[in-house]
Amino acid sequence: MLCLWLLLLGFALLTLALSDLLHRDTSRGHHQYPAPPRRPLQRVPRAPDLEVIVESRDPALELGVDLSPLKSLQEDQLLFVPSTPGTRNPSQKKGSYKVLLPGTNKDRAAPAPPTHGEMGKAVRLHSEGLDRDTELAATMKYGFNEVVSERISLHRRLPEARHPGCFGEQYSESLPSASVVVCFHDEAWSTLLRTVHSVLRTAPKRHLLEVLLVDDLSQHGHLKSVLSEYVSHLDGVRLIRSTRRLGVGGCRTLGAARAAGEVLVFMDSHCECHTGWLEPLLERVAQDRTRVVSPIMDVIDWRTFQYNATQWPVRGVFDWKLDFYWESNFPLQDKDQDSAVQPLRTPALGGGVVAIDRQFFQRMGAYDPGMLLWGAEQIELSIRVWSCGGSMEVVPCSRVAHLERHHLPYRLPDQELLQRNKIRIADTWMDAYRKIFYRRDTLAHFIRQSESPNIAERVRLKRNLGCRNFYWYLTVVYPQLYVPQDRPALSGELYNVGTGSCADYPRGQGPQGGPMKTAPCSGTGSQHCDLNSEGEVRWGPVGALCLDAEGERAVLSPCPAHRPTTVGLRWKFIKLSGQLIHQPSQLCLEAVKEGGLPQSGPKEVNNHTSTGGLLLRPCTHHPGQQWHFEQLVAPKGA
Repeated sequence: MLCLWLLLLGFALLTLALSDLLHRDTSRGHHQYPAPPRRPLQRVPRAPDLEVIVESRDPALELGVDLSPLKSLQEDQLLFVPSTPGTRNPSQKKGSYKVLLPGTNKDRAAPAPPTHGEMGKAVRLHSEGLDRDTELAATMKYGFNEVVSERISLHRRLPEARHPGCFGEQYSESLPSASVVVCFHDEAWSTLLRTVHSVLRTAPKRHLLEVLLVDDLSQHGHLKSVLSEYVSHLDGVRLIRSTRRLGVGGCRTLGAARAAGEVLVFMDSHCECHTGWLEPLLERVAQDRTRVVSPIMDVIDWRTFQYNATQWPVRGVFDWKLDFYWESNFPLQDKDQDSAVQPLRTPALGGGVVAIDRQFFQRMGAYDPGMLLWGAEQIELSIRVWSCGGSMEVVPCSRVAHLERHHLPYRLPDQELLQRNKIRIADTWMDAYRKIFYRRDTLAHFIRQSESPNIAERVRLKRNLGCRNFYWYLTVVYPQLYVPQDRPALSGELYNVGTGSCADYPRGQGPQGGPMKTAPCSGTGSQHCDLNSEGEVRWGPVGALCLDAEGERAVLSPCPAHRPTTVGLRWKFIKLSGQLIHQPSQLCLEAVKEGGLPQSGPKEVNNHTSTGGLLLRPCTHHPGQQWHFEQLVAPKGA
């Protein structure tokens, strides 16, 4: 028994000695490792607890009557992580830092975080050995090739793409201060930090008041304590966390409520800025506080992260399905040489980078709080700004590159979420023209039939601001958008009796048109076409492509910009026989199955015919030449 007790005592002493040795190693490590790496592992040396959530009672959220859309944010619980002045480079700062919690006077000290280099050795991926499966997994996680992003410096410089005339532009020395608001939700470490460092490197300190990072309830581990540590060592950067999911609009509205700059610059969390991008935006807003501006949005390829400069001119537009896109290859009215550096008015702006006066943004009602998570919020803001006294421009001497995702990195909780956001836009802003939208988005139509959006507050805001109607918007701001006639029995899906399918234009063939084919009827409104009183068969949600003839093949080509339409684009529909006749040739439109012969009878087969599609043939009574326009929905007020 004595030997047993001695053995147990010796084991206890040995355990205490080892524990003391490990404790000293850990303490020594806390004082030696510097700033977090580009891609931290989940298991990092224990950091100070920065994830303390305190209830905010900040008076900045106690807003007046005219700022009612922001009132709901006063109930949020937030965490602020301000930066320590004079520590723009995290790796240069040693010692402790302070985390200031709003509503308290307590400081919390913590040791310096690990440097970029040392900890990076422990966690950086061995990219040379990554196989295709690894890259695929990284792409599926974020919607872009994270492996390639990890290999790129956080401080990479983009090639110069500005017009030479931009270098002679002079800007006021008394430009307004700017707060750059970057919202993120489960963003990759490398792209988020590259965005932040890009802003800090390219924006002059005298104009950039702060960078606000707003965490929209991220769940990834690297966006927790490690990010808090990193941000606390960046001069002029603050981190705000929301304890509930707000979505793009709500997150940006929260950032705006906490911003101190005169001008808000909303920026996506995967952007890279060119030198001189901020000054041209601030100049335009300073000249007119009701002006909302955007840089030229260049593109970063999601596979290779290659930079691709966008050609000028470019403007933001949307179609009748309320889908936004950037339009290029359109003629400028001003042929002056200075037009290459002059801002261009645009019907809409994308959400990648938008600069707006802070007080004007609040007076206009911020982002619509009823918009859910993601989608179409930039279209709603664009229509509202124009209709309620503001304007929008693309500024060519400002350039910011935006990473285009292959897909969303997260699953939306509601598959009809985007349609619900579009329904709010249609019912609030489009007046009687909303019927055109519902005919082209049948899912939105059926959702609207079963439930009505609560838009009373936004309609009241619209009335209080004295906003103009949608007819004014179409006439003055966006006259280039074709307004369909949607006449009964002359619009809808073009159904072919012989094949039991619908006329279709394969996606991906581009906006300049191409051969038409037949495909199963989608029933979604995406195959909608409209035979108008001019004899044009307009295709798709934009109505910018017209049914045309190229030899014996039916194709789509750009519709004429001015009336009257060209003779070659005129068609006539015979309701009794279902024939669609090309007026110049007096031939009928016939559907030919893939790899088959024309269904109206034996004819000489050429290369075009053997591929199938829509062809022009002498008129017969064969089912392949029998068509019906089928309207899928008939919204009220049609």
